[in-house]
Amino acid sequence: MKNNLIPKQPWLHSPGIDGMFILSPPFIALLLVICFPAQFQAASAIPIYYWLFLVVFIDVAHVYSTLYRTYFNLNSYKNDAFLIVVPIACYIVGVLLHSFDGMLFWRILAYLAVFHFIRQQYGFMRLYSRQEDYHYWYTQIDKLAIYTSTIYPLFYWHFAGKRNFSWFVENDIVSIHSPILLNVGLASYLTIIVAYLIKECIYVVRIKTFNLPRNLLIGGTFLSWYFGIVYFNGDMAFTTLNVVSHGIPYMALIWIFEKSKQAKDPAKGNLIKKYTFNKVGGVLIFLLLLALFAYIEEGLWDGLIWKEHGSIFTIFSSLPKINDQQMLSLLVPLLALPQSTHYVLDGFIWKIKKAAT
Repeated sequence: MKNNLIPKQPWLHSPGIDGMFILSPPFIALLLVICFPAQFQAASAIPIYYWLFLVVFIDVAHVYSTLYRTYFNLNSYKNDAFLIVVPIACYIVGVLLHSFDGMLFWRILAYLAVFHFIRQQYGFMRLYSRQEDYHYWYTQIDKLAIYTSTIYPLFYWHFAGKRNFSWFVENDIVSIHSPILLNVGLASYLTIIVAYLIKECIYVVRIKTFNLPRNLLIGGTFLSWYFGIVYFNGDMAFTTLNVVSHGIPYMALIWIFEKSKQAKDPAKGNLIKKYTFNKVGGVLIFLLLLALFAYIEEGLWDGLIWKEHGSIFTIFSSLPKINDQQMLSLLVPLLALPQSTHYVLDGFIWKIKKAAT
């Protein structure tokens, strides 16, 4: 039998693009955290310009890349009322939640974000498994592994007691201390890791094939979530591993799919998409537009709500801080609407897009 251990791999674009922008971010982020412990593991606060790059230009910016799969596509926008209903529904629910209890609003938004982050890793795993003719149990072990890589660290967060970081605001993730549950969770976690490794060894021996991107994706997810939440207990380490591992691959995925679609029919699409995906330097336009939207959003947050980073949001610093609870119940869900809409739409836009084109 011909040895096909490293066959043609199921790349989404190419080894270089996939490797740099989808598969390597969790490893690069972890390397930074390990190599600079004083800055990432012991620091009590995130330096302001690092926060600007990390939170605004990656985390918030990646939210707006959803526009290229939805509202920047005129056909989807016109033909699918779902794209209109979702933001309206998210805003109404957000106002009701915030009016009842501000912390409840942030807590539900945090768990919605958690679900979105988990599902993204599962989605990538499915994409990198799309060419495999798998036995049923192999598929189930892969699913169990990718979900365990994200859910166990969250389980640990819930039952290890207070952590020195949060998702959005302090105490948005519920946390109590339960050593018994932690021991049960750890045993299950290790068992599933061993099961995946055994499955992969059996698969390689039988099929003579090693799926490099799938294994890098699953391995990177295990490492980034474990070290970001369980091993390290600092805001800067958590934010770096969390944001870099999620935001950069998501933007890369949007770029890859939309670039490919535009290349098939260059005349199709609106002006924004044509200039972004048909022109030299389009990737720069893509990133600058996302960064602009993210900067404006965070500027409004800082000027109207937080008043924490006035030095980098100077044009918003003159805005009045809103303290009235009724006004906050209308404003906070509005400012959070890009995030909430992104979390909900992302579970559907790939199907919507497929149906609309």
